[in-house]
Amino acid sequence: MRVPVSWLRDYVDLPADLTTAALADRLTMLDLKLEEIDTVGAELSGPIVVGRVLSAEPEPQKNGKTINWCSVDVGEEHNADGNAPRGIVCGAHNFGPGDLVVVALPGSVLPGPFPISSRKTYGHVSDGMICSGAELGTTGD
Repeated sequence: MRVPVSWLRDYVDLPADLTTAALADRLTMLDLKLEEIDTVGAELSGPIVVGRVLSAEPEPQKNGKTINWCSVDVGEEHNADGNAPRGIVCGAHNFGPGDLVVVALPGSVLPGPFPISSRKTYGHVSDGMICSGAELGTTGD
């Protein structure tokens, strides 16, 4: 069973300064078996936000791949020039207009390390990256 420490703190009075490693040691001393400890997001840094896809236009490429040229609203404080949504090139096809997606904005670093910047790709300047759970290092699913 997976149990987030934040959830456990809601039900058990744990000292505020108790680290996850120290908690694991205490549970092990109580003869509870811990198979693994996941620290979700430990390798992430920078501005990673939730955005709403406004449009996703498929564009076939010369290499046979089809990319989506997306317009994504990431909120007034993160949109380009304060108002305009960000343009993002994405190879995934499992989302569409109206969907909420995780967006790594320029300046973010994903596991690898993989720094995110605004860059020209497939004829567009991609101003961020729409991320899957696997790319964020949070899940392989």
